[in-house]
Order: sequence, then C-alpha cells, then structure tokens
Amino acid sequence: MTSKNIFSPEAHRGWLPWGLLSPFLCIAFVVASLLGTSPWMESLGLQTAKGDPIGLVGLYAFLPIPFAFNGLLIVAWVWLVERRPLSTVGLTGPAPVKTLFGGVLIGCLMILFLVAAVGLAGGYSVAGAGLALASPTVVGSMGILLLCFIVQAGVEEFMFRGWLLSAVTRKLGLPIGVLFTSLVFTFLHWSPHQHWLIMLSSFTFSAFACAWAIRDGNIWGVMGWHAGWNWLLSIGFGLPVTGLVVDLPALLVRLIPQGPDSLTGGAQGPEGSWICSLFFVVGILVLLRPRKS
Repeated sequence: MTSKNIFSPEAHRGWLPWGLLSPFLCIAFVVASLLGTSPWMESLGLQTAKGDPIGLVGLYAFLPIPFAFNGLLIVAWVWLVERRPLSTVGLTGPAPVKTLFGGVLIGCLMILFLVAAVGLAGGYSVAGAGLALASPTVVGSMGILLLCFIVQAGVEEFMFRGWLLSAVTRKLGLPIGVLFTSLVFTFLHWSPHQHWLIMLSSFTFSAFACAWAIRDGNIWGVMGWHAGWNWLLSIGFGLPVTGLVVDLPALLVRLIPQGPDSLTGGAQGPEGSWICSLFFVVGILVLLRPRKS
C-alpha cells in the first residue's frame, strides 16, 4: 500500500475531484444535509430555528437524522461519481463490529482520563455521584443515546477521516490530506467569537483521529472511539460535549466547572480546555511511533 492509498489500493473508476475541490464538496454535503432535514425537524418541534435540539426527543432526532442523510449523500457520491468501493474510504478490515466497540471502550477511557486531568488541575467541584442509577428510565435513555452517538460519530468519521482524507490524499499526498481534513473539521465546528483554544482542540481532535485511521488502515476503531468519547462526556458528568448539554442526571459524577475557561473549556466543555489539546498532541505522538516488528 502506497502513501496515496491509505485504506485500499483499489482504483477509482469514475471522477475523483481535484484535491482543492474536495474540502468544499465536504462542506457542501454538510450544508445539503442540514437544508434537507432542518425545516422538517423544526416543523415537528424537534429543534429550534437556530438548529439546536429541543429536549431529549429532539436530541434523539438531532444526532442520527441529519448525519445519516449526510452519510447517504457521501455513499451515493462515492458509488455513482467516484465509482470506488467503500473499502477505499476506510470501511475495510477484519472484525468491524469488534473493532468498533473496542473503539467505544477506548473513547470512554480517554474521556475519563481527560476529565480526571482537568479535575486534578482544580477545574471541577463534585456535586453528587451515580445520580442516574436511581432511574431505570434515565439509564435506558442513555442506552438510546449511545446508539444515536454511534450514528453521529460514525458518519463524521466516514465523512472526514474516511472519504475526505482518502480523496485528498490520493490527489495531493498524505500530509496535505491530514491538513485539509483537519482544517475543514475545525471550520465546520467553528462558531462566531469562538476562543482559539477551542479551534486548536478541534484541529488536534481531527489530527488524532486521522493518525488513528492511518495507523489502523480502516475507520472502524476511530468511529467507535469518537462515539464513546461523545457519549460518556455527554452523560457521565453533566458537562457539555462540543457545547451541547444533555439534560439528564450524571451517570458517574456530577461536576461543576470552576476556574478559568482555558482550564475547564467553559460552555464548550472539557474539549475546549488546553489540557484537551495537549492530550491529543500526546496521542498523536503515540500513534506515530513505528510499530514493533
């Protein structure tokens, strides 16, 4: 396998877009999925005019529906325009289900370490433990959310670390592929007046995920990791995940942020902390180490 064929050396039989065009196509796919689902979800009272989910039912819809629509758009593009198999966008390798849920476990462990690191640095006070366990209904809702996050995170990884990374890499090489993928990921997670630490965290998050996908030669593990990370962060501590707050009692420990936003991440959650960016840089260095022969 050459550096320009990350996941599979199988050739494309259709039109592979120019390297500089692929990032704009990625943004267009996201916009199209939002335009195709947001008016309908808003009419049903599942989200606000700004696109934010309303209540738990709204979150159940917000996570899978637009992302699934987005994933179908990319599958159609890969099959009908580029005409290449899905193995070339990372859906390859043995034991995909085992690898996916292994990634979920790693994602949960990593977010535990991140939250613990911020807490040890003085970023949180504790306001209760295991509050969700008193309600089977709440625990059931958390199980549903895990499935929803698997769809959401799985499609994001398929789009960014699967399709976009492979498309740009085939045209412009691996370093440019990682750079463009991470820049587009950061742009699509950007909001006005966002602190630069949050943008740095988004960029390093993407670079870490790219390094994982490249090292594994598929995206199953990183799909699971992304889902486990988002899920446990959203329900484990009462903290925001990428600025989104899940209105459920904390599964593990209810934490109250204290101290500067640069430490806690503020309204963004711990992903906006400088510790998170450092965390991903260390992870990238670990993934870049040569494998033992």
